[in-house]
Amino acid sequence: MIPLRIRIGVLGLALLSGFSTPTAASAAEAAPSPTVEERRLDRAVPQEILRRSGFDTVAPRFARVLDGARSYAQARRAVVREGTQLWRRAVDRAQGRGPAEYEGREALPWKGGGGRRAGLSRDDDRPLYWARLALTREVRTWEPEFGLTDGQRAALLDELERTSRGQTAIGYPHGKGLKRILVTGFDPFTLDRDIRISNPSGATALALDGTVIETADGPARIETAVFPVRWRDFTQGTVERTLRPYLPKVDLFTTVSQGRVGRFDVERTNGAWRGGFADNDNIGRTETVPVTDPASQPQWTTTTLPYRAITAADTGRFPVYDNTSVTEIPAGGTQSVVRPDGPTPGSTARAGGGGDYLSNEIAYRATLLRDRLGLHDVLPGGHVHTPVLQFDAENTTEVTDPEFVRNRLDIITQVRTILKVAAEES
Repeated sequence: MIPLRIRIGVLGLALLSGFSTPTAASAAEAAPSPTVEERRLDRAVPQEILRRSGFDTVAPRFARVLDGARSYAQARRAVVREGTQLWRRAVDRAQGRGPAEYEGREALPWKGGGGRRAGLSRDDDRPLYWARLALTREVRTWEPEFGLTDGQRAALLDELERTSRGQTAIGYPHGKGLKRILVTGFDPFTLDRDIRISNPSGATALALDGTVIETADGPARIETAVFPVRWRDFTQGTVERTLRPYLPKVDLFTTVSQGRVGRFDVERTNGAWRGGFADNDNIGRTETVPVTDPASQPQWTTTTLPYRAITAADTGRFPVYDNTSVTEIPAGGTQSVVRPDGPTPGSTARAGGGGDYLSNEIAYRATLLRDRLGLHDVLPGGHVHTPVLQFDAENTTEVTDPEFVRNRLDIITQVRTILKVAAEES
């Protein structure tokens, strides 16, 4: 996710403790309109993805559950339950569990169209994304008879976002001899450019959540979560709130996002700058990354992943690079300069190796949190960019094709191997 003014690879702490417990609404307040992101749901492609995955039944059932709530407390319990179930259903589907009729039969040709289309392959992250938006739209526009305050509605949306992204489901077995790995992914983005887009980092999170990899040092358990592509959520501390409880307990973490065409990158340096590229609500931000205690905020943070071992290993089909480039304003200067070998002393960040978008920001926030927790020298962590997930070159209209599925599966497999290498070197 690297909008450095949209180069070709781009298809690639006021820590909130949560909303305070709301008081009962004295009168109904008008429900807000759906967001820009939610309004895309009505287009043909999202509806096809939901239908072909079987996730088209999620929102209608949720609406009935909401309508049955007779108080805010009942609604909150329903939202937590349904959000958690949506995450679990998406993970189960990605890992081969769940209804066989939605497994996807990719042998059905996509070219020529016509007739009944097959289901989508299980590795697809898009059903979760669009189903979640269908649920948030239900909550956002819901007007129960007992009335909701703005704060109560916001709290319900917060619960739904966190539970349906796996952020509240992270957990590792007790006992010795098991390494703990934490991985994050992202939603699809740049949907107004191509609404069919899938994000391989989100697909990876679904495929790897709760799985165990065997390393030379023994088993390693992977837990995952997915984050939105929205500046607002990052400003409100969603990264820190999710990761803070777990970084002191894990042996390795990596944030993951889509980056350049045809390559993986281990990003060496992350910058404290937002470059203004529009998010999924078509909102841009151009500013220093807002964090708690800005007086002590560094312009740069660095990876502690074993990047030399990762780039030297044969991890899969795509080459893996140690990316050291950044963009900075040198100390005493006024103009941005690209530095292939990393920042110079006293410089001001304008882009990390991962750009100036939310992929750079999650890497910056996660590694800054690592450092503020005093874990820089003991916890390997950083950011990995995957290749851009590409369709077959002849496919400009269909939501999937065999090459698209192959590319996504290869990326997922290679991320898993990269994690194995990193765990063995940590």
